[in-house]
Amino acid sequence: MKAIAKAPIAILEALRDFMRIEAAGGILLMGAAVAAMIVANTPFADGYFAAKASYIGPLTLSYWINDGLMALFFLLVGLEIKREFLEGQLSTPTARILPALAAGAGVAVPAIVFVMIAGGDPALVRGWAIPAATDIAFALGVLALLGSRAPASLKILLTAIAVIDDLVAVLIIALFYTAELALVPLGLAFAGIAVLILCNRAGVRHLGIYGIVGLAIWAAVLASGVHATLAGVAVALTIPLKPKPVHKAATQTPSATADESGGHSPLHRLEHGLHPWIAFGIIPLFGFFNAGVALGGMSGDALVSPLPLGIALGLLIGKQVGIFGAIFAAVRGGLSPMPEGAGWSHIVGLAFLCGIGFTMSLFIGGLAFDDPALQDLVRVGVLGGSIIAGLAGFAILFFAGRNEAKEPA
Repeated sequence: MKAIAKAPIAILEALRDFMRIEAAGGILLMGAAVAAMIVANTPFADGYFAAKASYIGPLTLSYWINDGLMALFFLLVGLEIKREFLEGQLSTPTARILPALAAGAGVAVPAIVFVMIAGGDPALVRGWAIPAATDIAFALGVLALLGSRAPASLKILLTAIAVIDDLVAVLIIALFYTAELALVPLGLAFAGIAVLILCNRAGVRHLGIYGIVGLAIWAAVLASGVHATLAGVAVALTIPLKPKPVHKAATQTPSATADESGGHSPLHRLEHGLHPWIAFGIIPLFGFFNAGVALGGMSGDALVSPLPLGIALGLLIGKQVGIFGAIFAAVRGGLSPMPEGAGWSHIVGLAFLCGIGFTMSLFIGGLAFDDPALQDLVRVGVLGGSIIAGLAGFAILFFAGRNEAKEPA
């Protein structure tokens, strides 16, 4: 019984660890983005762009990062989605209402704003999903800078919105940014996933087996035409959340207590092992090699052309209208209570922070457009919109009254 009672505590501790690592990683990601923009506009620019295009074996450095290392990022995303829905902040229907409504509106409205601005050019319509994403690391990094000025409930809500947002982004990539399919490799990938599901059902808890089969699945997905990073999400959903069963005679031991609380389950072990490497290594590396854009050759008209403008306003206006509007309607309509300790100014600040697209927005932008010139405009729109949204969210939350009424006036 003690082990069962300690389960919620273990989950809360895992959430705090998650937020702490994400926040620190988000601050590091900010530095990587700034460094990329500086390098791309200095005499080091030629070396920077040459490094991105250099080959390491059969693939370029950019390809290894975007299709290889980012598969590990999506593996972590999949683990977080599974954990949150099964035992975390999204494990009950009631807890899902507010973040689900906010995330849904936060995806739909920015896409509508983008199409209204850039949809007149059929060549640009493929970018509709770029402003739909939220960068949880960047957003939590900004919240970390605010300290106690941001209520804990706001951090939890932001995390929940971002998790659902990531799930929607994964579905968007799978459905709308998939090239022509090669059926044989795709069939092999599904066969590999079936093997891992059987391993899960059979009680296999050795992560090495999941890793070996998962690598084969990644290679098959890479050859199939589906974006290889989706292999990470598929593999994550097969990782066992329950720990290895323990004998009744051993249930009073400390290790058994840890197992029953879920702390030693394969999913928790993999998530905790991957998280620092992703937050402090892969994501900043992705940011550094994807955020750099040479501004010297761009005209003022290009900077405010429909593509970057649609992305920036989608992140700024679309996210604000969608997320704030959904939360306002849900609270006023009695569907969900206001987050504890938060007032409407906090919700406005939260909505702006959700307008920080960055990692996922840049990733989708790379899938949407092959033209390097268009990719540069995507970077301008994502960086511009994300920076303004982040600064606005920080300023609003910084000056928000900490004793603001919990319920709407």
